[in-house]
Amino acid sequence: MPGAEFGFELRVCAWAERHWTPAEPDSRVLVARQLGTQRRRWDTVIVEADPEGVRTRAALGERELDPELLSLARHAPGEWTYYRDALPDPDYGWRYVREAVHRASARGVLEERKRSNRIEIRRVAPYPDWVRRIVAVENKPDLDASAARDLAAQLERDVALGLADEVWVATRADETRALVTEMPTAAGVLTFGGETEATVAWHPRSLDPDATGVRVTAHGDPTEFEYVPPEEKRETRRRVAERAYGRGWRSYVETMRPDCRAFDLRRAAEGYVPYCHAKEREQTAAECAGSCAEFSPEPPGWRQRGWPIEGGPGQAVQRLLAERRRRRRTDAGD
Repeated sequence: MPGAEFGFELRVCAWAERHWTPAEPDSRVLVARQLGTQRRRWDTVIVEADPEGVRTRAALGERELDPELLSLARHAPGEWTYYRDALPDPDYGWRYVREAVHRASARGVLEERKRSNRIEIRRVAPYPDWVRRIVAVENKPDLDASAARDLAAQLERDVALGLADEVWVATRADETRALVTEMPTAAGVLTFGGETEATVAWHPRSLDPDATGVRVTAHGDPTEFEYVPPEEKRETRRRVAERAYGRGWRSYVETMRPDCRAFDLRRAAEGYVPYCHAKEREQTAAECAGSCAEFSPEPPGWRQRGWPIEGGPGQAVQRLLAERRRRRRTDAGD
């Protein structure tokens, strides 16, 4: 695999999408990247989903539900009800809830009507408990013993919090010794010896998301920490899963510049990866931006002539990845 962490990360996501074995054989697998919380972001997130739950979730649209819309979807009643009677007291003003109701209605997440000068709502479909397990993966293709110790400290915090069901590290096969030596025993180690040759070097311990977790708030002597109740963890898991459902791992193109004439997609063993003809290598997401000195926009004529069907090559790239993301989401419910 290429040494760049971004390219490695995309290949790990593509591998997981095709080859990950869920704990329950009938589970469907959704893979996303760069997701987490305000305090912690994981490189790769694997959601093992209940197939019937995913089909029910699909009735609420393909886009992710942000925290406000997620709360509305979960609490919207089956019959027309005044929204203040149907929803729990919010942490913010009710007028903001009204705005969220309007957004949810426009998105087809719920139905609304005005009756006797009161806004009533009812659900389109019940919000299901569709997430069975969440697996977090840190991608570190190049890792020496010193870096492994730093990563081990972070993974120990992940294990103590228990937000994910499993915690893994993915690396190249020649980095295994440093990882196995330094990593906490509860974290798994997945090694890649080629484009798709993945081997489990160390199996993780299953964590308990339904138990109270421990969050380290400050390091020192003594270390400060706080307990995280199970309900808070469940709510966070729902939000992470929603982002994974809506974004998938191919969303990287949304922050890159496929409209640059140097941008290309090249087929790797498990899927497509971005390639820059100007740099003559796979570029990172941070490099591929409008501020890049090599950025050269597509000629207007490419789009005016409707290349190859409509729009320029950049739009074709976006359509291709969006269709593959939609297909993977749909397959998860089949």
